[in-house]
Amino acid sequence: MDEVAAVVIGAGVVGLAVARELALRGHDTLILESADRFGTGASSRNSEVIHSGIYYPQGSWKARLCIAGRDRLYGFCAERGIAHQRCGKLIVATDAAQLPGLARVAAAAAANGVELESLSGAAACALEPQLACVAALSSPLTGIIDSHAYMLALLADAESRGAILACGSTVTRVVLEDGGGARIAVNGGEPELRTRLLVNSAGVAAPAVARLMEGFPAAHLPVAHYAKGSYFTLDGRSPFRRLVYPIPEPGGLGIHLTVDLGGRARFGPDVEWIDSPEYDVDVRRGERFYAAIRRYWPGLRDGALQPAYAGVRPKISGPHEAAADFRIDDERSHGVPGVLNLFGIESPGLTSSLALASEAVARIA
Repeated sequence: MDEVAAVVIGAGVVGLAVARELALRGHDTLILESADRFGTGASSRNSEVIHSGIYYPQGSWKARLCIAGRDRLYGFCAERGIAHQRCGKLIVATDAAQLPGLARVAAAAAANGVELESLSGAAACALEPQLACVAALSSPLTGIIDSHAYMLALLADAESRGAILACGSTVTRVVLEDGGGARIAVNGGEPELRTRLLVNSAGVAAPAVARLMEGFPAAHLPVAHYAKGSYFTLDGRSPFRRLVYPIPEPGGLGIHLTVDLGGRARFGPDVEWIDSPEYDVDVRRGERFYAAIRRYWPGLRDGALQPAYAGVRPKISGPHEAAADFRIDDERSHGVPGVLNLFGIESPGLTSSLALASEAVARIA
């Protein structure tokens, strides 16, 4: 039987950050990834935004880890030469009826210690002449990042300390051992890989992976919900230098405009609740995109949007429920030594990843 000190299931941005943290602390670490390469799920199907920590409930893990992770991520990018830009963003109210929503965003940011500048519609439009709004909030700490380069750097750090990434390795059975540790079966084989520490960072599949753990208490298994978000790109360069966000909507932050490091604009994600993960972009959803975008950019011309890609948020709260916080479930919550489950790690997971990894590993190792 093969044995390794720590196993991380899932090689998305958070799984790689956790593996890096384990390896840096001297733990022999194996990363099991079912896909043929790392970062193919939500980690490569998002807006690549470094969030400032505005929207999340005061004291929540999302708020705390986003703010701590934001600062660490900017430092990490600067130190490693990872392409990023602190471009800032505008959160806009497009009519008077949205002003109370904008005020709620400002209050949430203030409660989290995030400084925003209130702008009149005229002041916001002076910054971005093609914008249409009656008021806005400016977030100078918001940025964008090359998420693939970031994940490469995380993996390089982990591998430099002996960690191994095994792609094409689907976990099919987990046998929990008395007193701690687990035996893991991969790709339908026998459970012949033993580990003392097991971290489930499987993203949208994390609840399903936890259900593979024989003897794991069912009361601590969340129900998975899937909120698909589609993206469309703009034909040509972006007319905006900053990111532009509408007032948040249930399940997401609204169809916003982000700019990539090459100066191209993309819009999304929208929110589509689905029964199981799938990533096709329905071109018919473009009609809703045009209507939503023209509220803050009336100059968007017909035919300018092209379908790009879709992602699925790994939610543990449904469409009519309050948004769930990150869940970092260790022995103190579920009673199983040596096992840590990461549930509901949606946005701001990328921004939070370094801080989240430190918190997770401190719980288990």
